Amino acid sequence: MTAIDVRRAERTALKLMRVHEQLAGSRATLFKAHGLSAPQYNVLRILRGAVGTDLSCHEVGARMLKRVPDVTRLLDRLETRGLLTRWRCAEDRRVVRTRITAAGLQLLAAIDPPLRDRIGREFAAFDAADLQRLDELLDALLAP
Repeated sequence: MTAIDVRRAERTALKLMRVHEQLAGSRATLFKAHGLSAPQYNVLRILRGAVGTDLSCHEVGARMLKRVPDVTRLLDRLETRGLLTRWRCAEDRRVVRTRITAAGLQLLAAIDPPLRDRIGREFAAFDAADLQRLDELLDALLAP
C-alpha cells in the first residue's frame, strides 16, 4: 500500500461532503415540491425496486441510503397518503410487510423526469468514461 498525502485526502473528503450537500439540497427541493422528504422518496424508490414483491420494515430500513431512527413512522406517513400498503405477515405476526401502491408508482413516475433532467445537468461536465471512472473510484472509497 502506498502512502497518501493525508492533507489532500482531507481536502478531497471535504469536497465530497460539499458535493453531497449540494446534490442532496437540490433533490430535497424537488421532493418537497411533490410533498415528500428525501427519506420518504428513498422508501418509495426501494419499494418500486422490489418489483412486485413486498418487503418487511426491517428490509426497507436496511436498504435506506441514510439510516433513519424510526422507519415505522416514515412508513406511517406514506401509508396515510395511500402511497404504500402494510399488513402483518400470516406466518409471523411480528413482521409487517410493505408494498408500494399504484399511487406511489404514479408519484415516482412524476418525479422521474425532472430528477433525471437535474442529474443530467449536474453531471454534464462528465463524459461516459469520466462517469465510469468516478463510479469506480467511489466504489473503491466505499469498499473498506
